[in-house]
Amino acid sequence: MLTVIFLGTAGSLPSPERNPSAVLINREGDLLLFDCGEGTQRQMMRAKTGMMRLSHIFITHHHADHILGIPGLLETMAFQGRRNAISIVGPPGTTRMVDIFDRLVHYSRKFQVRVLELAPNDAVKMEGYRVEAVKTAHSVPSLGYCLKEDQRPGRFNRPKALELGVPPGPLFGRLQRGDTVKIDGRTIYPEQVMGPLRPGRKVVYTGDTRPTRQVEEASKNGDILIHDGSLADDMNEWAAETMHSTAGEAAELAKRAKVRTLVLTHISSRYSDDPRPLLTDARRFFPETVIAEDMMKIDVRLRDE
Repeated sequence: MLTVIFLGTAGSLPSPERNPSAVLINREGDLLLFDCGEGTQRQMMRAKTGMMRLSHIFITHHHADHILGIPGLLETMAFQGRRNAISIVGPPGTTRMVDIFDRLVHYSRKFQVRVLELAPNDAVKMEGYRVEAVKTAHSVPSLGYCLKEDQRPGRFNRPKALELGVPPGPLFGRLQRGDTVKIDGRTIYPEQVMGPLRPGRKVVYTGDTRPTRQVEEASKNGDILIHDGSLADDMNEWAAETMHSTAGEAAELAKRAKVRTLVLTHISSRYSDDPRPLLTDARRFFPETVIAEDMMKIDVRLRDE
């Protein structure tokens, strides 16, 4: 299971329909939060995601609409009796940010908050996957993130194994785990009965950014690219000045990267009532585009090949 839950999809100014930035990924029960705008803990309650299994909060940058939900989320987990440590990960300055929150807020928490600052290409390794930091281009120091699963074993060729004299049962499992087995004095190697390695899933979240070569590279053949799509293409000059992306720019990048699905988020309040101009601009270049909405969920399926 790998599910992406959009908790907050607004631009800098929230609206009645859109909370500030926050995206949650549930990967086989691991909960990872990307950005944490105001009210994120309430959005998690609405989405029924749970909080106690949240292990990491990845921050893209330190603008208020991406971080002000952190104290409230930590305190809510404290009230719920959390004891396990949590990690807050972000660009340089994240340690100072957490320290300022600690000085300002009288927390009741009894769990440790670890802080990790990353540079582009650094990675946080998990069991079966990793989260890599990606260089982005915003008006303050910023990072995007690429969740990338390990490669999966190839398909087991049962007819070939039988042909080689391997009896059905435990030896099949050993070969699938990568072990060699002995049959009548002969050695059977896994590569004789296993197909080529298959890719894991890949999800990229940019935060606020101009289109960058690094994001494009990180997104190559990805399953989902969640990209800043703050503005319609007729606002391209303002997008460049404020270091955001237009919907069309994000779509052109998604097309070059050959991603499966582009999700536009950080939607400007200009489009609160009608985001269709963004969708129209994006689909001119990349038809597999959707506009993120609060509480939207996407299940990312495994690829056969």
